Amino acid sequence: MTTLITGATGNLGRLVIRSLLERGAAPESIIAGARDVSKASDLGVRAVRVDYADPASLTAALDGVDSILLISGSEVGRRAAQHQAVIDAARAAGVTKFVYTSAPKATTSDLVLAPEHKATEEAIAAAGLPSVILRNNWYTENYAADLARGAETGVLAAGAGDGRVASASRSDFAEAAAVVLLEDGHIGQVYELGGDVAWNYDDLAAAIGEVTGREVAYRRLTADEQLVALQSAGLDDGTAGFVVALDAGIASGALAETDGTLSRLIGRPTTPLIEGLRAVA
Repeated sequence: MTTLITGATGNLGRLVIRSLLERGAAPESIIAGARDVSKASDLGVRAVRVDYADPASLTAALDGVDSILLISGSEVGRRAAQHQAVIDAARAAGVTKFVYTSAPKATTSDLVLAPEHKATEEAIAAAGLPSVILRNNWYTENYAADLARGAETGVLAAGAGDGRVASASRSDFAEAAAVVLLEDGHIGQVYELGGDVAWNYDDLAAAIGEVTGREVAYRRLTADEQLVALQSAGLDDGTAGFVVALDAGIASGALAETDGTLSRLIGRPTTPLIEGLRAVA
């Protein structure tokens, strides 16, 4: 069984490869797909060029591949087309397991990130690929900047209201991906993956305070207040509006679900918020 990991040099991709190796996968059974293969030299597995804009690179990368992990791209607004290119190539190659990292409740969520994931899930289904969908909640590492600002200012300012987030560490989600890639019995499943505990931003502020050693307070912002603050900090209008929309989704409960699926898949509790933040610090 040969497995291709796309985005292998990114933060999640590296952890997936590490988890595969730790769970006994032979290095020669893993292929790291990267736009710049020189960045994959430390992964301990063979690397191939994968460029979503170059169909020939996808065809070559998938030659002889049985399973693939498509780690969702980072270019918001272009991801659906990029993912479609991988889906098309995987279908032509006859892969027997197609694993995709999606977003929570992607087909029904009003989260601003959901539409591209919804489109990708629909494209996977339309292609008839034997698939496993991993709907990953937020990575605790997403809060690295808030941790730094909290340490500096003692304030966590956000527009997330009282919304809760079932975050987990990237390593938790990476291990789940490794499990479904290595094990049989997951084809056809759509897994909603989140941390064992859904916390709110008061909890986040307290955790940041404990990690940084100073008191940190959560300051609730309205959408308008947050937009002005982000623009004043130098963000362009589009990026600022995107962040405001993300927080509005959190406030509405888009990231609050936690049912223990992630911890059951990996066979251990997920990493607690404070431990995840300490690792970031």
